[in-house]
Amino acid sequence: MFADSAKIYVKSGNGGNGHVSFRRELFVAAGGPDGGDGGDGGDVIFEVDKNINTLNEFRYVRKYYAKDGDEGGRRRCHGKDGEDIIIKVPEGTVVKEAESGKVIVDMSGDNQREVILKGGKGGKGNMNYATPTMQVPTYAQPGKPGIELTLILELKLIADVGLVGYPNVGKSTILSRCTNAKPKIANYHFTTLHPNLGVVDLGGGAGFVIADIPGLIEGASEGVGLGHQFLRHIERTRIIVHVVDISGSEGRDPIEDIKNINKELGNYNPELLKTPQIIAANKMDLFYGDEADEKLKEFHEAFDGENIPIYPISAVSGKGIKELLYAVNDILKTLDRTPVIFHKEFDASDLVIDESPLEITKVKEGEYLVKGSKIDKMLGYTNLDDEKGFAFFQKFLRDQGVIDRLEELGIEEGDLVNLGDLSFDYYK
Repeated sequence: MFADSAKIYVKSGNGGNGHVSFRRELFVAAGGPDGGDGGDGGDVIFEVDKNINTLNEFRYVRKYYAKDGDEGGRRRCHGKDGEDIIIKVPEGTVVKEAESGKVIVDMSGDNQREVILKGGKGGKGNMNYATPTMQVPTYAQPGKPGIELTLILELKLIADVGLVGYPNVGKSTILSRCTNAKPKIANYHFTTLHPNLGVVDLGGGAGFVIADIPGLIEGASEGVGLGHQFLRHIERTRIIVHVVDISGSEGRDPIEDIKNINKELGNYNPELLKTPQIIAANKMDLFYGDEADEKLKEFHEAFDGENIPIYPISAVSGKGIKELLYAVNDILKTLDRTPVIFHKEFDASDLVIDESPLEITKVKEGEYLVKGSKIDKMLGYTNLDDEKGFAFFQKFLRDQGVIDRLEELGIEEGDLVNLGDLSFDYYK
C-alpha cells in the first residue's frame, strides 16, 4: 500500500524540575543551597531518510513523544536532558499544522533535518536564588511543559516531469519504455494506484526525473476518487505531459480529456496552469491510412494558439518516444531547475505552552477560589512554611495578576482564599 498522507500527534518533552537541597558535609554546620537545575525536555525532530519513499509507517504509529528532562539533583547536579525523538520521512514530505493547514516545513532541498518542536526548559534549582539577603532559598523553579501539536504529513513527489491523463491511456507503458522503472501494467482501468518515478538518461549527462501520476478523473480537484492524493504530486513538476489515447479506443474524446484535466488542475491550484505543457498523442499505431494525419490535424486546430506542442507516439512500439523525450529535455534546459520548495507559513516556536489559564472566582461572600495548572506546579515546589518561600509565592501571585483580579472581585482583608489544598486569609 502506497501512503502519501498521514495525520500524527507529536509532543516535545517536559523540562525537569529544579531541585531544593543544601550542602551537608562534615564540619560544615550550615551549607548553602546546592539544588541543581532540571534537564531540558527532548525536541521533536524531522529527518529525511533517502531509503524511505512512502508514509506507510505513519498508518500504524500515530503518536510520537520526546522524553522528559530529569529533575535536578543535590550538589549542584544538573538533571539529564530528555532524549530527542527523530521522525524519519521520505524526501519531499511537507509537514503542516493540522488545524490551519499551514506549512511548517518542506523536507526537501536543504531541509534535511528540522527541529519542529523544542522541549520545555528545565527549572532552576535553589542554588540560583541565593542572595546576600536570601541565603537559604527553600524553593526551586518547576520545569516548563513540552509543546504538543497535531500534524498533517503530505508526500509530494520530486520530479521534473509529470505524466497526466485519464486511466488506461498508456502512462505506465511510456514510463517503462523510457526509464528503468517497472510499473505494473495491465489492460484495465485504474491499474496504477500510486505514482511511479523513473529517471530518463539521454546520455552525455542529460536526463531528468519523470513521474507517472495515476489516472485523473472529472471532479478530482474536489476530492472525487483519489483526486487530491494524485494532484498533490504534480505541484513540484516543471513540465506536464498530457498522455491521451488519440485513437479514442476507450470511447473517449481525447481533446475533451485534455481540457477537462486542465480544468481540474486549475481548480486544484491555478498556478499549475502556468506550467509548460506537452501533448503525447498515444496509440497512433491503431490508425489506418490517412486517419492518423486527420486526427493530428484536429488536435493542432483544437490547441492552436495555446503553445502546446503535440508529439504523436506509440508507447507499445516505442515509435516517437525518443523525439518526445528530447523535446521535454530541450524545454527543461530553458527552465530554472532549482527544487520547488513550499515555504514556511507556520512557526511552531511561536506556540504558547499549553497551560490552563488561572481561574479566579468568588465562591460566596468572603471566600474566593484560585485554580489552574500554574498554581498547582508552584505549590508543589515551594516551601510555604519558610518566610522567604512564602514571599516568593506571593510575588508569583502578583506577577500572574491574581492579586489584581481578587481585588477587582471585591476581596477584603480577612477574606478566605483557596488555592488547591491551601487556604489562607487575605491581608495586604
